[in-house]
Amino acid sequence: MPAGQRPASTATSAPTRPGRLRNTRQAAAVEAALRDADGFRTAQNLFAELRRRGDRIGLTTVYRHLNMLAEQGRADVVHSAEGESQYRLCGVGSHSADEPGEHHHHLVCRVCGRSVEVSGPEVEAWADRVSAAAGYTEISHTLEVFGLCPEHSARRAGHTRRG
Repeated sequence: MPAGQRPASTATSAPTRPGRLRNTRQAAAVEAALRDADGFRTAQNLFAELRRRGDRIGLTTVYRHLNMLAEQGRADVVHSAEGESQYRLCGVGSHSADEPGEHHHHLVCRVCGRSVEVSGPEVEAWADRVSAAAGYTEISHTLEVFGLCPEHSARRAGHTRRG
């Protein structure tokens, strides 16, 4: 399929009221695929996984459900260096530094998307200090740190030693 082109949705989930989608088979499938993922995944990644599992779902529906999960605060969103949105259910996995819904930051592997939630009291203090100095109030911020997870760091180190 050409870049930028999206297939027509095979199913729809019309909002029942602003900010809420009906609880459908497609919504459950998207959430299950996101829960099973080990780290952040793009809508395209999840769409491919859902199709591999045999789910009949359109890419537009995947995007819609991911965006709704993010709006509801149930999914974290980070942006890759290329600007592509990547999603992960909040608080999933044993590497959660905070309770779901609490403000946190992410360390994200550039290779596999594996992520770790981290708290950053120093970042919070800095953000408060610089915003107050500039006269800003009601601030918010996001911080994502991208690098190589321990597994991919070890692989890279192994290749460096051999070559």
